[in-house]
Amino acid sequence: MKKRGQDNNLEAALSRLFAVAGDRAAPGGQASWFSLTGGERLFSAGDAAETLFLLKAGRLGVFRREEGRPSQFLGVVRPGEPVGEMSLLAGTPHSSTVVALRDSELLALPRDAFFEAARREPEVMTEMARLMIRRARDQGSGVAEPSVFGFIGLREPLVRPIVDRIAAEMEALGFTARVIGSDAMPSVAEWFSSIEDDYDVILYVAETEESAWAHFIRRQVDRLFLMADMADRPTASKAAARPLPGDERLTDLILIRRGPQPPKGTPAWLDAIQPARWLHMIEGEAADEARLARLLTGTAVGLVLSGGGARAYAHVGAAKALSEAGVDCDVFAGVSMGAIVSAGLALGWTQAELETRIREAFVEASPLSDIALPILAMTQGRKVEQLLKTHFGDIEISDMPLPWLCVSTDLTNGGFVVHRRGKLREALRATISLPGVMPPVIQGGAVLVDGAVVKNFPADVLRAEHAGPIVGVDVTRARGVQPEAVDGLTSAWRWVRSGRWRQGPPIVSILMRSATLSSEGDVKAARQAVDVLVSPNLDGVEIRDWKAFEPAVAAGRAATEAALALLDGPLTHLRVRKRLVAQPPEAPLEPPPEPWPLRARPSRWGRKKRGD
Repeated sequence: MKKRGQDNNLEAALSRLFAVAGDRAAPGGQASWFSLTGGERLFSAGDAAETLFLLKAGRLGVFRREEGRPSQFLGVVRPGEPVGEMSLLAGTPHSSTVVALRDSELLALPRDAFFEAARREPEVMTEMARLMIRRARDQGSGVAEPSVFGFIGLREPLVRPIVDRIAAEMEALGFTARVIGSDAMPSVAEWFSSIEDDYDVILYVAETEESAWAHFIRRQVDRLFLMADMADRPTASKAAARPLPGDERLTDLILIRRGPQPPKGTPAWLDAIQPARWLHMIEGEAADEARLARLLTGTAVGLVLSGGGARAYAHVGAAKALSEAGVDCDVFAGVSMGAIVSAGLALGWTQAELETRIREAFVEASPLSDIALPILAMTQGRKVEQLLKTHFGDIEISDMPLPWLCVSTDLTNGGFVVHRRGKLREALRATISLPGVMPPVIQGGAVLVDGAVVKNFPADVLRAEHAGPIVGVDVTRARGVQPEAVDGLTSAWRWVRSGRWRQGPPIVSILMRSATLSSEGDVKAARQAVDVLVSPNLDGVEIRDWKAFEPAVAAGRAATEAALALLDGPLTHLRVRKRLVAQPPEAPLEPPPEPWPLRARPSRWGRKKRGD
């Protein structure tokens, strides 16, 4: 959320700097003005940083792209803020791509002119240092989160009532929100800019027949949502709403269904629209509208669950503690056994159903008992495949009611694969295929194994896609293989007679533990990505003890309750509170003139309003 006092200090200092540079008579030393149309790039990652930019009007989006992963939206740059200053001062290439989200006006100042002008205006460097410290604290680009959203209907029933209810849910969360329809189209351009300063969130909405208004808001928002009925077919006219090739501005899809039946047919919509992300909701379902409000305000709670064999039963207890505390998790991620538990939660399983299914699939079924001649692995993997088919059927990941992803390791190309589409059970089969224990999975010409090999706690993967608070449950830091599990096993016959063969041979423990030993650097990076870290005490639970359900569940529940007890406010607003206390407020500024008679009420969680 914006902090007006400090942002205005920086803007004033930069304006003086650009004015000083503009007075210089030296060739090439003056600040220059230029404009970008919506969707046009200012610069790309890897470009040389030779210019300081100052945004005067419009908005810019900051993106980061990693090979094999979708473009990551880091946030927005607002008028009065600099662009490219960190790379310019460090003398390094740009690390991100910056794109105009709407028609924008900028000033450009060459590197040499900047340093010469800064010597005349030394307070500029002070303000720039404050900005960079704030961005370092934010552990990212430090740019603002999206706050101006557009909703375009691709269906006959009106979408305005849904957007109005989403705005009401935002108000209930403590944010100020304003819904703007096509009746505002005759307003002057200055009004659209000024109204954004008076509310935490602006929601533009266009119905399916309001094509001119829809075209306008496409060039006015930080992020766009297309709203369609799941029962409709994604016709060519609807597909025309898809983003244009090369346009990095983000367009999302909301699929609305009538009644509690599970979503079905999402892949066809994704192929037609090609959205950055997709969300499901039931028409008139208050819980779904509240979830969308949380997602748009950065208060949606993400849950990420690590791998860890039988110790991952603790995730079931963690889910129970979160439910008992009234925490609604909205986005899920996991790896290995953590992926299976999180998938059940994303499918909407109740706590009782989750416990029953995990018991049936792992406690009672001995999933690693189909021991095979170890050509590819110690087990055939067929028993696990049948268990996954029984409990997950042919569900598509994109048809899951709540957003979910899991991670597997790519042995062919190195690195990891993030599963967002395709058959759910096939993704789960890949993410639990521990090398040497289960045969690998062949997908898309790649050999996939357990995600725990390279990323056993994928909190950083979820953080790259989720702006709200994240709860992470990591069961991998407990003590590893116990000496008694491998000591004194001189007789294979005695091991078979004891019945312990149903757990898999002791080499399974060694393989599983070896695969889940991450480096300290990886563990630290993953744990820094979460806001609430839960580390259950599982020293008494062996990694392949599939019968140890109750003690592991109890440990997960107790650790989660203890972690939640340390919070001093709502979990949903944890990151909002962090942003508000990142810098102390300064003295209030003189209120500028009112842009319109309508006034926003003061926000409890958002940025200060004019006149506060």
